[in-house]
Amino acid sequence: MSDLELEGRLAHVTGAASGIGWAIAQRLAAAGARVAISDMDADGAVARAAELGDGHFGIGADVRNMEQVTAAIEASVEALGGLDLLVNNAGVEIGKPIVETGEEEFAWLMDINVNGVFRCTKAAVPALAASAAAGKDSAIVNIASLAGVGGVPLLGAYCASKAAVIRFTEVTAIELREAGVRANAVCPAFIDTPMVERLAPAVAAMTGMEFGDVVAVKQGRYGTLEEVAEIVAFLGSDEAAWTTGSHYVLDGGLSGGLL
Repeated sequence: MSDLELEGRLAHVTGAASGIGWAIAQRLAAAGARVAISDMDADGAVARAAELGDGHFGIGADVRNMEQVTAAIEASVEALGGLDLLVNNAGVEIGKPIVETGEEEFAWLMDINVNGVFRCTKAAVPALAASAAAGKDSAIVNIASLAGVGGVPLLGAYCASKAAVIRFTEVTAIELREAGVRANAVCPAFIDTPMVERLAPAVAAMTGMEFGDVVAVKQGRYGTLEEVAEIVAFLGSDEAAWTTGSHYVLDGGLSGGLL
């Protein structure tokens, strides 16, 4: 772990009761930030905040619901005393061929992965802009995916959603630059998470290879939660003060090779 300094930073991380979101919350707190955790699992969010200790905050919120999102952001701002960093992490996947993906399934995924980022961003902008106006570095970090950079069989809906997140991040950065709010996206490849475990059987059936072998050939090894959290912490810090409108690929070289 680096010596990255986030003392006094006030952060809200969505979908942070487990997985990548929880790793991000832990990393931010370890660097000195006070963290608000939101999640559909309200009890889990509150419990995770308690694990972080005094000064942190947990609340339930479904990113598909603007009223819940707005209430969660407002409660976080009140509990923390402001907001300097929003991490849009909440997301879901569907591992099916396009022709087998139902219209309702596609809409459900897009509502969480894309509309959810929009809702949280819109709700958080006033507090983030106020932070910037007060002289603090203010930032948004969106968790996209390598699947948003290129097509992946069985992940048509997921690819579409994460590509949208990358483009949305770029426009957010441009529109909020004058307000002093930065926006970047992080694009992990195969990370050791339950989401990837759920996709493994379908990918193995498609490729005829054990999923672990696919990962070893394409990116060397699984990425870790901590590696994703580290780049998020950097992008939310003063060290990245002139970094905005970009997306950062974490894939062990997967996208850099033709074979």
